[in-house]
Amino acid sequence: MKVFKYIFWVLYRIWFYILVALPILILFPILLVSIAKESWYPLFFRLARFWAKIILVGMGFVYKIEREQTPERHKSYMFIANHTSMADIMLMLVSVKNPFVFVGKAELAKIPLFGFFYKRTCILVDRSSPKSRQAVFLRAQRRLKTGVSICIFPEGGVPDEAVDLDSFKDGAFRLAIHHQIPIVPITFADNKKRFSYTFFSGSPGRMRAKIHKFIPTEGLTIQDTKTLNGKAREVIFNQLQRFKK
Repeated sequence: MKVFKYIFWVLYRIWFYILVALPILILFPILLVSIAKESWYPLFFRLARFWAKIILVGMGFVYKIEREQTPERHKSYMFIANHTSMADIMLMLVSVKNPFVFVGKAELAKIPLFGFFYKRTCILVDRSSPKSRQAVFLRAQRRLKTGVSICIFPEGGVPDEAVDLDSFKDGAFRLAIHHQIPIVPITFADNKKRFSYTFFSGSPGRMRAKIHKFIPTEGLTIQDTKTLNGKAREVIFNQLQRFKK
């Protein structure tokens, strides 16, 4: 029986990468056009949401999005969520309709095909480089001025699977305070179970997300960063505990 499980997991992983690559190959000419100008990013974002839905449905994930508050069109936000799975990117794209730009690890740009568009549409950060982290602020400011939002997984990486929620880095909260945009905490309940970074794991099934009430930043200063960080983390952590019940 174990042998069949391992065979399934291997094929399931291969199928995931096929689903990631195939729509990109098919849509390649349109995707190239959509990244030709920064002002055309909303078109790229719509195509990315379509790509994400194909992957989630194709993997047998039945996703459900609960919303305590809905982002307004043409407003900028700082979207944050817990990070446990390669499917987090796809579920975030499906959960949020407002065009946003990911701030993510520079290493992902090395992934064939996916990395080509990732590098040209996301804000890349080398967390070992203070200069790179500083450049994020400048690039985020430019993108926010075009009307898009920002998305960061504030754990700064994927925690050990035994950890429900790692500590949050301050970057997302400093950015939100600097630009006076609301924090939108989002909790992903099942991504670790559905498709974690452990190779021999995963299965089709439900995939829940909850968009919480926004946390305002108006009037806050950089001195409030730690308080804002703790407040946002508490929202997500408490929801993770509720999802377990």
